[in-house]
Amino acid sequence: MHELRPAINRMSAILSVVVGTGWLLCCSLNAAERNIVLIVTDDQSPDFGAYGNDVMKTPHLDALAADGTLFRNAFCTTASCSASRSVILTGLHNHANGHYGHQHDYHKFSSYANIVSLPRYLAAAGYRTARCGKYHVAPEPIYQFGEVINHGGGGGGRNTVAMAKACQEFIATESPQPFFLYWCTHDPHRSGGVRKNLPHQPNPFGNGPKFAGVVTVTFNPDDVIVPGFLPDTPECRAELAQYYESVARVDQGVGQLFAELRAAGVWDKTLVVFMSDHGMAFPGAKTTLYEGGMRSPLIVRNPYRDDRGNEQTSLVSWVDITPTLVDFAGALDRETGMAKTPIAKATSDQLPPGPAQRTVATKPGEFHGRSFLELLDGQPRDDWQQVNASHTFHEITMYYPMRVVREDRFKLIWNIAYPLPYPFASDLWAAPTWQAQFAKGPDAPYGKQTVRSYIHRPQFELFDLEADPHEGNNLASDPSHAETLQRLKAKLKEFQRATDDPWIMKWDYE
Repeated sequence: MHELRPAINRMSAILSVVVGTGWLLCCSLNAAERNIVLIVTDDQSPDFGAYGNDVMKTPHLDALAADGTLFRNAFCTTASCSASRSVILTGLHNHANGHYGHQHDYHKFSSYANIVSLPRYLAAAGYRTARCGKYHVAPEPIYQFGEVINHGGGGGGRNTVAMAKACQEFIATESPQPFFLYWCTHDPHRSGGVRKNLPHQPNPFGNGPKFAGVVTVTFNPDDVIVPGFLPDTPECRAELAQYYESVARVDQGVGQLFAELRAAGVWDKTLVVFMSDHGMAFPGAKTTLYEGGMRSPLIVRNPYRDDRGNEQTSLVSWVDITPTLVDFAGALDRETGMAKTPIAKATSDQLPPGPAQRTVATKPGEFHGRSFLELLDGQPRDDWQQVNASHTFHEITMYYPMRVVREDRFKLIWNIAYPLPYPFASDLWAAPTWQAQFAKGPDAPYGKQTVRSYIHRPQFELFDLEADPHEGNNLASDPSHAETLQRLKAKLKEFQRATDDPWIMKWDYE
């Protein structure tokens, strides 16, 4: 193939395709190599077609998985939107990058001044950079893209087809520079209100409006597959049906984006990463560090590999995304795991006024994660069998720090503020899925837990994920698992030391 590329390049300059009754010129295959498209959806779990759910309709995502690498064990580090996106875009846990929770409105969290983000690393490596859709991190000089694409079309980040079409010019621009496109939908996040015209009045998940180019795909609540961490109730099924519809809209936008890449002649010159910020927006998933919140979809198609169409079972997490993409761009020193050219931090005149920034131990160019490019061959690795998680806030009123070490089999959650009742995000508290069970009283079942145990959590939660995948049996006080508990506590402390976690002092002072 590489021997044929010069001839293909010459031929491509004169190729064209018929579209309707007009002509659309294809871009030359002389366009830059090694482009990157990073797709991040909002509150989506790994439960669509490629992950075994044959009810949900996701043909474009399924096709991507069939031609790429599907990760079975991919995890966010915090199941909260802004905090998770800060991790995705820095390769640093949020307790070290400073983005403890939501960026918008009165929540007002943002990253420290000495943090360097993925778009700045890639710009320094010679990339054109652009973002389209949900952003939700701050301050902008740190998370700076060369271009902001107005997705237009009405409906914001839920009009996924319009979002994809809006990127056509950026994708098709002929340039000696490769491009990095950060494309983020608002689907399938919950939206305001309920659908009063439907039984059990579920949240609409952005459904209802008609978007140009998007075909509405509806689902029967009787047909949905209820995950084991949720209650199998009519209220939950009604909301899952709405969630499925929103995911179907994501899939159509992804399909249109792929069409734009093909039309521009860069599909086979572009690494595509599909992921979500964290799990679905249901109590038991989002804002928690249970499996429903941490476990997230990850599909990667590297066109430069011939061994595509496989699955990977090794454990990876969102701190690995930035070093992986920096590595793909040729800007990572694989011996040190650092960016080859450390980027200077943003200067004080570039940043908004505010209190003094914390000086963190991590230097520009360093990451908490590592590149997983080698894992795209589908072969599991023994040294990829642990991930860590760190959550502190969702909304500013929701202080509930948790730290996690998760191995292939065992998982330990340290609920640092365990004397407090677990705080709810406003939309999750209002969810009919939760309210229906809450109204039944503290002993009502909620997944493998009860309403009471979900709200009032112990200091440590230890789970055997092989025997108990939906985390209903806490083994922390079981004498037969005392050795495992102590071993994982030691791992948790080491993780906190290595990542400069301020909450490490809670071992001694609480």
